[in-house]
Amino acid sequence: MNYLAPLLLVFALFQEIIVGEEFGYDGNLGPLHWGERYQECAGKHQSPININVLHVKQVTLPDLELIGFDDSIDNVHVTNNGHTVLIEVKNEPHPRVRGGPLDGDYIFSQMHFHWGDNDTIGSEDKINHRSFPMELHMVFFKEDYRTPSEAVKHSDGLTVLAFFYELDRHEHPAYDDITSALVNVTEPHTSVVMDHPFSFLNILPYDLKRYFTYRGSLTTPPCSEVVIWLDFEQPIRLEREQIEAFRQIRSAHGKITHNFRPIQPIGDRVVFYNVDSNYYVYNELDETEWTTTHSPSKKKKHGNSAVTTLPTTLHSLSLIFVLFIVL
Repeated sequence: MNYLAPLLLVFALFQEIIVGEEFGYDGNLGPLHWGERYQECAGKHQSPININVLHVKQVTLPDLELIGFDDSIDNVHVTNNGHTVLIEVKNEPHPRVRGGPLDGDYIFSQMHFHWGDNDTIGSEDKINHRSFPMELHMVFFKEDYRTPSEAVKHSDGLTVLAFFYELDRHEHPAYDDITSALVNVTEPHTSVVMDHPFSFLNILPYDLKRYFTYRGSLTTPPCSEVVIWLDFEQPIRLEREQIEAFRQIRSAHGKITHNFRPIQPIGDRVVFYNVDSNYYVYNELDETEWTTTHSPSKKKKHGNSAVTTLPTTLHSLSLIFVLFIVL
């Protein structure tokens, strides 16, 4: 029976190759053909979508709770799975998220990236038809369903926190460990453990209050329509060379020049925009304060900068005008 061993090994390798080629982004394996093999990829509530900010419905949802995002996590694995760069956490407990549009706790499963071959394309969702050079998807499964494989059987099984990237003149230091790991996983089906502990919060933007949310699907086969999407408005800023490091990742056919699915019809879905309720409070005029003091110089932090209320600005302009007349 020993003569069967080489044949079984060849068969196993053949199966692995076939599984790895179940979908792609070009030709007969590209997105236009996914529905032929995966029926749900032709569904009516697919992702990604274009978000038209004029057609969103503004809401104020409960605060998101990001649990374990600021922890220093060891044993973080970075993998090239032939389609993207995958980051997984092996140690327990995994980070989790609750609040916002979510009913219950969602546990971190993995995060991965989508990019294009230049700085004008790469993201999957778009804002006002604008594409970003890269997009991060942090995938969480609902705790009630115990495992990701069970969660995808339920309409609220997954949530994805999505973040867009923009170019910056300066490097983002929190991404050094990721880009250093990429050098060791350029070839498909390779993996490496990060050298240093990893913190989720360090790689995310400052403003996590304003985001778009809608019901959609996985953006790769089997395209299960089980995802609550949260697309955060504030982008993450990376230096061009940091984004270029992702473009060196290879599949079985060469460099992965693009791994994003085209925009899908929004259909009858509504996209909600969660506004920071304090945003409007910061910019409201306090008429009583204005008439009694004439100089309300209150400042509130909004994102990374201070926002000055309108009366203060008008008062400053008035003083400048008076000085101009006097002089």
